[in-house]
Amino acid sequence: MSHPAAAPSTQALDPDLFREAMSRLSAPVVLVTTDGEAGRHGLTVSAICSVSTEPPTVLVCLNRSSRAHAALVTNGVLGISILQTGHEDIAGRFARSSLSQDEKFAGVDWHTSALGVPVLDNAVATLSGPIASIHSSGSHDIVLCQVTDITLRDGSPYALAWFGRTFHSLSVEPA
Repeated sequence: MSHPAAAPSTQALDPDLFREAMSRLSAPVVLVTTDGEAGRHGLTVSAICSVSTEPPTVLVCLNRSSRAHAALVTNGVLGISILQTGHEDIAGRFARSSLSQDEKFAGVDWHTSALGVPVLDNAVATLSGPIASIHSSGSHDIVLCQVTDITLRDGSPYALAWFGRTFHSLSVEPA
């Protein structure tokens, strides 16, 4: 059954209303990191999803006003560390723009992926790969990363999720 297309609204949507609606959408919590010509940088991201298995590709949305944005684009490679329960402090640290990159990376165990980017030692999983393409939308860039390196960690059955503007533990046990 075909539905007629709705006419686009010419009235501006209240940004606070949109933010409130999006706070009711649960999201993964990951660190996105890079290293290279523009230096080592990272930030916390909740706008990430898989795109394709052939080739393995993930989509990450990055705010262009982020201090790490230019470095991620210039370096052209991403490391993605999927966080687990217990990583709330590091997620908060990487989300704070008031900290230097050295302060964000300090006191945490990292290893270097096959592409030379830092990924968190005790993440649920890590992925890394080159940026395949970038598409702009509003204040953000939609970055497609072709994954070429994956590490899975055995052990933690709890992933870190973001919902209602706070962290939650997501179990592998069904609800």
